[in-house]
Amino acid sequence: MLNQILDNLRQGNTILYPTDTVWGLGCDATNEEAVKKIYKIKNRKESKSLIILVDSIEMLQNHVGNIPEKALKILKETKKPTTIIYNNPIRLAPNTIASDNTIAIRIPQDEFCIQLIKEFGKPIVSTSANVSGEPTPKSFSEISQAILKNVDYVVNLHQEKVAEKSSTILKVEGEAIIVIRE
Repeated sequence: MLNQILDNLRQGNTILYPTDTVWGLGCDATNEEAVKKIYKIKNRKESKSLIILVDSIEMLQNHVGNIPEKALKILKETKKPTTIIYNNPIRLAPNTIASDNTIAIRIPQDEFCIQLIKEFGKPIVSTSANVSGEPTPKSFSEISQAILKNVDYVVNLHQEKVAEKSSTILKVEGEAIIVIRE
């Protein structure tokens, strides 16, 4: 199964997969055409940025020029899924980056996600598996047919899993870290 997922990602295809929070739509976060497919599936404007998953602090450093010490401390100590919005991202598809030149990145707390990203060797997009404006599905069974029929590959794993909630979102503001979503 992992090889099929990796083949799809390498070909610029989209995947529907379980993350450490909710079911996500994903693709190669460095491939602008693949990212366009995600926006099309979600029926979402490209001006709304996406969350990116990386497998480690080392991979994070390859895509964020400066990680403040406070953010590193949070990443090392957090026990719950935490996404941090960083300034001035690099080496990512331009359409993953917000208009204010920021990017939301999370190191997932899920073995499957970590292994997938590590094997792929690049960040993967992770946006909730819903059409823009509709509720975020809490389980695979709640994912709409519009999403299922338009994604290139569905990961057959943890389909019984019910998500507790989305990740906490924090933002780097100079040397401060502010809470966007608890």
